Amino acid sequence: MSYKLYYALGSASMGVRVVLEEIGAPYELIQTTIDMDKPRPPEQLALNPNGWVPVLIWGDNAMYECAAITIFLCDRHPEAKLAPAADEVERGLYLQTLVYFSNSVQNAFQLDYYPDRFADTPGDEPSAQRRGIRRLRETWQVINDQIGDNTWVLGDRFSAADIYLFMLTTWLRPSRGQPSSDEFPNVRRIADVVMNRPSVQLVYEQWISERKKNSS
Repeated sequence: MSYKLYYALGSASMGVRVVLEEIGAPYELIQTTIDMDKPRPPEQLALNPNGWVPVLIWGDNAMYECAAITIFLCDRHPEAKLAPAADEVERGLYLQTLVYFSNSVQNAFQLDYYPDRFADTPGDEPSAQRRGIRRLRETWQVINDQIGDNTWVLGDRFSAADIYLFMLTTWLRPSRGQPSSDEFPNVRRIADVVMNRPSVQLVYEQWISERKKNSS
């Protein structure tokens, strides 16, 4: 089965692309944008009226929301071993973590990056941004504490939850007042290992190159 993915650099579609690489399924990228001042393709809006990515297409079917797509792909391709099966003990933690990433951590990013969605007036937007930054620290601390001494998010097994974690760490911008991943050593430890995977090196080549340049 081949897939099509509405895709934009810097978006959650990059995490889905890593999953597709890990699965080894053929896919086609359909370039779009996350720039709010630029129009989205009408075909994309027909599938996701919100205008967001990722949007995954297979055959005559389509779906959006990164966590949902991740769960769908991992369940559809169990041979990739990116997710616990429904009857495995880690399944609950896997689902809990992906939903927390989507509903809590990503929401905190939106408060800072898109404060107009949460404020009644432009004058209220700085307050939303400040709350978003505080919320980022709160939510990342929850994940950091959850990981503890585990090798991976789910314990001893690598999963799509680790890919999702890495993706979210690439959005952190300390220059905006957001926390650095250095504040969360367990998160940083896993993200650094995930970054070395061939799938991540391919998808995040530009981000990794810029990171190395900025740290030199």
